[in-house]
Amino acid sequence: MTNDQNIKRLPNQRWQIAPANIELAAKLASLTNISPIISQLLINRGMETPEAAEKFINPESLNLPSPLEDFPDLAVSVELLESAIKNQEKIAICGDYDADGMTSTALLLRSLRALGANVDYAIPSRMHEGYGINKRIVEEFNSEGVGLILTVDNGIAAFEPIARGRELGLKVIITDHHDLPKELPPANAILNPKLIDESSPYRGVAGVGVAYILAVSLAQQMGELKGLVHPMLALFTLGTIADLAPLTGVNRRWVKRGLKLLSKSTLPGVQALIQVSGVQASEGETESNSKSDLKSKIQNSKSLKPDDIGFRLGPRINAIGRIGNPQTVIELLTTDDMGIALERAMQCEQVNSERQKMCEEIEQEAISLVEDLYVEYLHKDRVLVVIKENWHHGVIGIVASRLVERYGVPVFIGTFEGEGVIRGSARGIPEFNVFEALEDSRDLLGKYGGHKAAGGFSLPADNLADFRLRLTEFANKYLEIQHLNPLLKIDAQANLYQINQDLFQQLNILHPCGIENPDPVFWTANAQVIEQQIVGKGHIKLTLAQTIDNKRYEIKAIAWRWCDYFPLPSRVDIAYKLRENSFNGNTNIELELVGVRLPQQVEKLFTTSKISKPTKFEYKQRQYTCGIYQNGAGAELRIKNSEGKVLVMQPENKIGLLGLSREDAKQVDLSLPQYDGIIQAAMQALVGNR
Repeated sequence: MTNDQNIKRLPNQRWQIAPANIELAAKLASLTNISPIISQLLINRGMETPEAAEKFINPESLNLPSPLEDFPDLAVSVELLESAIKNQEKIAICGDYDADGMTSTALLLRSLRALGANVDYAIPSRMHEGYGINKRIVEEFNSEGVGLILTVDNGIAAFEPIARGRELGLKVIITDHHDLPKELPPANAILNPKLIDESSPYRGVAGVGVAYILAVSLAQQMGELKGLVHPMLALFTLGTIADLAPLTGVNRRWVKRGLKLLSKSTLPGVQALIQVSGVQASEGETESNSKSDLKSKIQNSKSLKPDDIGFRLGPRINAIGRIGNPQTVIELLTTDDMGIALERAMQCEQVNSERQKMCEEIEQEAISLVEDLYVEYLHKDRVLVVIKENWHHGVIGIVASRLVERYGVPVFIGTFEGEGVIRGSARGIPEFNVFEALEDSRDLLGKYGGHKAAGGFSLPADNLADFRLRLTEFANKYLEIQHLNPLLKIDAQANLYQINQDLFQQLNILHPCGIENPDPVFWTANAQVIEQQIVGKGHIKLTLAQTIDNKRYEIKAIAWRWCDYFPLPSRVDIAYKLRENSFNGNTNIELELVGVRLPQQVEKLFTTSKISKPTKFEYKQRQYTCGIYQNGAGAELRIKNSEGKVLVMQPENKIGLLGLSREDAKQVDLSLPQYDGIIQAAMQALVGNR
């Protein structure tokens, strides 16, 4: 056995464990009748009083101001639309090709048609025009006799196209949620949560949230609200989660309602999407009458979870925007014909399969490029720029996210488009601002845009070397070496005996989880890996154990896309989310691993010890000596019995050596009880001897 044959690297992570507030958690637990673990989760999310906890758990108790009070241009927008409907003036919606833009477009199309409007829509071509309303669309609308343009999920930065529309005598309402430019376009009305007070509960709405507010306000004004809210709420929920909008404030309130409605939605498109994606409604919440008994808010009625949308429904919609025709999704979400809906949903399914295959191929090509050319320079460059011809720019943003996850540095990925032009996507890490990095290179770029975490750009291929250099300089200015390890935020420590159905049910009071209210992440120290195998497309399936007071607790776990780390060492600290697994009528709680590291005692022993003096210890009434020794690639633990037989263990390796000499030693599985027990005893002896 050579050192590098079996040693596999572990995820390159920084663990940030929230400080345990034991006193406050116990107090909150006793006042609200929930477990201290759940109290700690609420404290981590800023809820430190029973009143704050109640508002978070039951967002219906929030006192919402009227949107008309918070959005200065909402009243005039409603007035313009009502007038256009009454006069049968043609209205045109300009949408966007992502899930937020397409659900926003469908929401306003459905509601405006239901209110009697003469309305149509257009979405710019991702391939040929890129994001946002442009002069071609404005002039086309004008030639078709449009009197009022309504942008959704775009328009706030489109000064020239909007100015052109106004010049042509068109009325324009902008609904958008993106960052504000230095100069606002000359629209008749602008609805954007960035223009309202920061303390407003509407501040975090996505484009589909602005569309929902406008549609509900208009229907109320016209006295036609009946029958419209549920379909609109379904589309709001789809778009909000798929766009990764923060699930706080009004988003949390409406998404919580929407998730209960989605599985029984009257929209054929939503039903068809649920059907083809195989989503099963899980147990949903019942409301408690008692404000003090938060524990009684457990799952009871059928409901969807944000993950069903984030990982199943959303990608099928987004795939169309990435590599297909957005019209497919608009027809899916606006049709009242179940036959058409199923046809369009099957098209979404097919395009999503193509998108997955494309992503996998591009990811493998990108990894190969990085490993060959860039990986040894990552700590020096602190940013990754990967460019290759024949990649589809509709999916490279997804690949960029996977590369960030893998390498821990900001990623700028691109492909050639037309004559000598590169078009790309960027994804950042918490300490790196993508938009500022693009701004810093603006003299080298064509078009660019984005925000702190992500962006898009184009540039002449001749500028690539200078762009790479500029990004490296920017990254070195803002990133320290320690920032290059992905940050894993952990909520609380738990022992395996605490992981049960009761805890899992109590976690449901935190739902819906998502951006700014993430799924809780727990960690357990020094767990034993009993079994592990590769399943599916590179996932690790495990059985883990923890022994407390001579009693062993076992639990199943899955680590998605972790084949690079297989096999895991026999002892590790684990970080995980909880998931429910139903099979053959049985439902069990399992762990979804999101982090793993060597136990801290082991880490310290192997990284700070020089060659140690032999330490004696006793195990099962037999005498042994042990020590940490250097061997080629790194340090190893050697344990010797009285007959001279030596057990050798390297910290990241599940396979050890056992024999009288290295030459005749046999390989052994260190997770087996007879080896694991003696290794733990040796570790304790070494720790006690320091």
